Amino acid sequence: MLLTKYTHACVRLERDGHVLVLDPGNLSEVDQALDGAGTVLITHEHEDHVDRERLPAAILAAPDLQVYAPSGVAEELRALVPEAAARIHASDSGTRFSIPGFDIRTFGGQHALIHPNIPVVANIGYLINDEVYHPGDSFIVPHGLQVSTVLVPIHAPWSKVGEVIDFVTAVRAERAFPIHDGLLNSAGKGIVEKHVKSFGERYGTHYEHLEPGQSVTL
Repeated sequence: MLLTKYTHACVRLERDGHVLVLDPGNLSEVDQALDGAGTVLITHEHEDHVDRERLPAAILAAPDLQVYAPSGVAEELRALVPEAAARIHASDSGTRFSIPGFDIRTFGGQHALIHPNIPVVANIGYLINDEVYHPGDSFIVPHGLQVSTVLVPIHAPWSKVGEVIDFVTAVRAERAFPIHDGLLNSAGKGIVEKHVKSFGERYGTHYEHLEPGQSVTL
C-alpha cells in the first residue's frame, strides 16, 4: 500500500489501483486527496474530518464513489446529495466489511471527551487490511490484533502528550505516522514528536514524521 498524508487528519491509501481516503476535512487538501478515489471513510462529524462543501461536490462528480460514516453523518450527507443517497452508508463499531481493494474493521464508537459540558459524538476507528489503523478523534486501541501501522493523533483539544504516548505504547505497532497535527506549529510538533518517537522505540514502534503531501510505501 501507498500511504499519503495530507494536512491534519486526512490520509490517502492506494493499493492495486484502488484508492481509499480517510477524513477529508476542511483543513485538508480535499480535492487532491479525492482525485480518483473509490471510497471515503469518515470517522466523525467534526468539520476538520468531513468537509461539507467539497465532499458533496466530489460525490456528485464521481458516480462510483462510496462513502462510509457514522449514521448521523451519513444521514446528513444523504440530505446534501439525495441523488447519491444509495452510495452513502452508515458505519457502526464492531463490524467488518469489504470494499474494492480493502478489507475494513471498525472500532470504538465515541469521540474522546473534550469537556463534560460538550456532548460526546459518535466516532469510528477504521482498521484497513488488518494493517493501518486510523482512530479518528479517540485513543481506542484495536483489541485482539497486532497492527502494523498506526496513525497517531498528535494534538487535539481533547488530548495531552501523555495520552498520545500511552496510545502509541498500547497499540505497539511496527510503524507510526502523525495525523491531527494541523493546529500545531513546527515547534509544537517537534516537542510532541520527540516524546512519541522516544517512548515508541522502547516498545518496538518506529515513529516517522510526514509532511503534508508526503507518501510512504507500507
